[in-house]
Amino acid sequence: MKSAAEIMQPKKQVGVWIRVSTEDQAQGDSPKHHEIRARSYAESRGWDVREVYDLAGVSGKSVADHPEAKRMMDDVRRGHIDNLIFSKLARLARNTRELLDFADFFQKHNAGMISLDEAIDTGSPIGRLFYTVIAAMAQWEREEIGSRIRASVAVRAKLGKPISGRVPFGYQIEDGKVVPHPDEAPVRKLMYELFAKHKRGRTVARLISEKGFRTRDGNEWSDTSVVRLLRDPSAKGQYRMNYTKNTGKNGWWVAKPEHEWVICPVEAIVTPELWKQCNDLLEARKTRNERPTKKAVHPFTGYAFCGCGQKLYVPSTSPKYICFKCRTKIPIVDLEELFRQELKGYFLNPKEMADFLNRTDRAAVEKTKLLETLRREQQALKQEMDATFQLYSANGLSIDQFKHRYKPLDARKLQLDTEIPRAEAELAVLKIDGYSAETIKADALQLYTNWPKMTPEQKREIVEMLVKRIVVSGEDIVINLCYHPSSKKLTEEQHMLRR
Repeated sequence: MKSAAEIMQPKKQVGVWIRVSTEDQAQGDSPKHHEIRARSYAESRGWDVREVYDLAGVSGKSVADHPEAKRMMDDVRRGHIDNLIFSKLARLARNTRELLDFADFFQKHNAGMISLDEAIDTGSPIGRLFYTVIAAMAQWEREEIGSRIRASVAVRAKLGKPISGRVPFGYQIEDGKVVPHPDEAPVRKLMYELFAKHKRGRTVARLISEKGFRTRDGNEWSDTSVVRLLRDPSAKGQYRMNYTKNTGKNGWWVAKPEHEWVICPVEAIVTPELWKQCNDLLEARKTRNERPTKKAVHPFTGYAFCGCGQKLYVPSTSPKYICFKCRTKIPIVDLEELFRQELKGYFLNPKEMADFLNRTDRAAVEKTKLLETLRREQQALKQEMDATFQLYSANGLSIDQFKHRYKPLDARKLQLDTEIPRAEAELAVLKIDGYSAETIKADALQLYTNWPKMTPEQKREIVEMLVKRIVVSGEDIVINLCYHPSSKKLTEEQHMLRR
């Protein structure tokens, strides 16, 4: 689901600024880590990263005359980017005068500067104030020894390394490479052969299960699992990396844009011809069987209920929401106006606003604790991995025993290396969003004003983000907003009002 920022205005076009001195890199700091973090932040906002300005190895004493800095400023002038993301102020420049000059330049061109560590967004008045105070008071010392590289999914993919502890069924990781699994590859090949013959995923799942084959989790095969593997091009020698992302909704994963994929060649399990034959069958069946579902054209369909418990619907010839059981009715325009007033009142009510911001602050505290826990776990895991290796080196473990102990540790390490930069970006979102109640009030009024101009589809997306349930009982109408959302929902709700 899109954020309201995407609904109400075009996506921001941002640039990522990376500057890590040679000395910092020698201490374990990685330019890639800073890029990952900035891209994760931009992704959480729904922004497009247009440019990366790479000043790796450049001293921060003076950067204004560097070719990358000039390129960045030219991009701002011509409107190619309207925000610049960087890890911290000291990464932009160490010279206080240059920092203030950059701030004036961005303000002049109506562009924003976003510092993730300091949680500053100069796109807001409070952010500009914070930036000026910090920049004026700071004494830019050499960077402390940074965290060691925390490779993300995209980075590991670019390096051709496995991005998680699990690869597609039929393959395994051996010496850092993805190779056919001696026991699973024949089963994977059998799936294609059976599907080419029977043309039904459910039949293939039943036949494979009847032969005694099971999934990695020990379960019988389902048609969904079979079809997913049939579509996966790894079997024909094209292993996709950085391919999916978690939506955060019920564990669902969705494909990333194709330009972000990294295709790595691996040993094929089936011929390209057999793979194509099976996938042509799947596409033909998809074309025949899939029918588009009719989307709700009224914002409150599915959220508006009658006092009797039945949902309210809008018949094609009616201007009202109606309960087909007891005939309770309410005009569409009346319900929309009541919702506008409820939304405006909620965000402009001092008590509700204070509660909203307090929840945002608590969410940031919770995310900080989670990040600290992840870092502690990462350190403890490293110690355990080192101890396991030392035990093996001292002949205290056989090769099989070592693999048995070390493999799950390495899988967990990959998970932590991916999760920590993501958690850092999410924390930055919460900190920056939690600055100003006045800004939120102004944005709430903007939403209130724009509501009549929005399309039914745009209104629907706003309702899906904020409404829990609406109950209509005669003259009594109760609108329940999502007053207690999760940390992720808090970010989405507050960001919905950001212009």
